[in-house]
Amino acid sequence: MPVDRALSAFERRQRLPAIGSGPATATDGSVIVENQVVINGLNMRFKVSAPATELVNGGGGGGAAAGTLGINVLFHGDGGQSFFDFPNQGVNSGLMGVALLSPDAQLRWGGVDPTDQTGLVRPDGPEHSAAVNQFLTDVLPTIVNFDSSKIFMEGVSGGSLMLSGFMIPTFGASLGVPGAVLGCGALAPQVTVQGDISGLRIHWQSTTNELVDLQTAIPQSIAAYEKIAVDAGLSNAQIDQLQTADASPVGGHCEFDQKDFVSGVQLLTDNFGQIINGNAVLNGVTVANVRFKVDIQ
Repeated sequence: MPVDRALSAFERRQRLPAIGSGPATATDGSVIVENQVVINGLNMRFKVSAPATELVNGGGGGGAAAGTLGINVLFHGDGGQSFFDFPNQGVNSGLMGVALLSPDAQLRWGGVDPTDQTGLVRPDGPEHSAAVNQFLTDVLPTIVNFDSSKIFMEGVSGGSLMLSGFMIPTFGASLGVPGAVLGCGALAPQVTVQGDISGLRIHWQSTTNELVDLQTAIPQSIAAYEKIAVDAGLSNAQIDQLQTADASPVGGHCEFDQKDFVSGVQLLTDNFGQIINGNAVLNGVTVANVRFKVDIQ
């Protein structure tokens, strides 16, 4: 899979801007806190966008309190573009924006298998997922007050591979993730599913000219998650409410606005709350009503 922008992942890692050198205020006036922590030996750089009243000691850490706002945790694509753009900054539909930068040297969630030609193999997926889980449970509550029953997630390209292949199967149940949007990428679970994730609201968003390998991987992911719900005893009507997918935008990889990668991801993110609620429209198509029908073997 290609990196999200012109720079290679290695060049991007070498040219990372200094922590905290970006905007300190989000587009809606929220405060942006950027920092880095080490978890299990991995450098986990993060951004949090929240009203000043919700930050714990100004975002510097300390005791936590229960909050009323939820969070939308963004997993960028290969190369990290969406982390730097921070498309989910601010508070949208009652969710504060959180973005994490992959600890991988090439800025790929799940790492790299040098023998893999598809970009779908992510050998470090379990390790990265465990670090994210620890960040969300142990670190983030010391930065910002949030409602831990509202931990939503969004993936972009390689970030969607991480989410669907590793993060959700392993920690979706224990974190109580209510919903996730997988943009331009997805995998069937690559690890044993822990707990019950059959009731998770999940939407797959793609385009007509998606990358060839993803044109196979995304339907396989949909089939796998549908089977999880079927095996849990959910009816077809229930599954159709919980699991939706759309590939109608006429564009390339992540070009949901039919124009460009960055603006396409922004469009998807702007509509995150509406997608989760089943009321989103992208380019005139009600995305939550368009279902891929995949036979489950």
